[in-house]
Amino acid sequence: MKILFRKTTGVLPALAVAACLGTAAALVAVPGGLPASAAEKPVQQEKNPPGDIPDTQVFIDYTSPDGFTLKVPEGWARSDRADGASFVDKLDGVVVSVSKADAAPTVDSAKADYVVKLEAAGRAVRVSAVKQVKLPAGTAIRIVYTSNSEPNAVTNRQVRLENERYLYFKDGKLVALELYAPKGADNVDQWQLMSNSFRWK
Repeated sequence: MKILFRKTTGVLPALAVAACLGTAAALVAVPGGLPASAAEKPVQQEKNPPGDIPDTQVFIDYTSPDGFTLKVPEGWARSDRADGASFVDKLDGVVVSVSKADAAPTVDSAKADYVVKLEAAGRAVRVSAVKQVKLPAGTAIRIVYTSNSEPNAVTNRQVRLENERYLYFKDGKLVALELYAPKGADNVDQWQLMSNSFRWK
């Protein structure tokens, strides 16, 4: 059975996924063409943050034409992008982005290149961890950080987000999986399910 997704105009995180990783890496512009401010100050965390993915949430398989599969929450609004896809529900989101890379990222290379660009282009990005992790799809790099959301188009209000980004590499192809939600939301199990579900085809 073919699953249809709703198109979205929801808020995406301040930073779009990196176009590539390596000496020629560059972060793409924020959705909507508005530049992110590296000098922006972190907004306060919500006292009772929304964004918990329900324990009853159903996950379905997303199959990318770029050669991988991933479980994503059923019913979240999907937007196809030139380099991947995003899935959004209110202030929660999942973004997958594909680019070319000469070699698999390491903790050192991610800190020296990827994280530097992440902090420079994002909205008040604060990276707390960069680690190598072993997942069913193989070794990946996990980056944990907080950032501000894009301002709401009507109220100009922002929320503080927590983010996890996983970098998967195979045969010259780099896939970045970004998971985000309001800081303080409890999505540990659901994020682990999605990052563990990634498979190369």
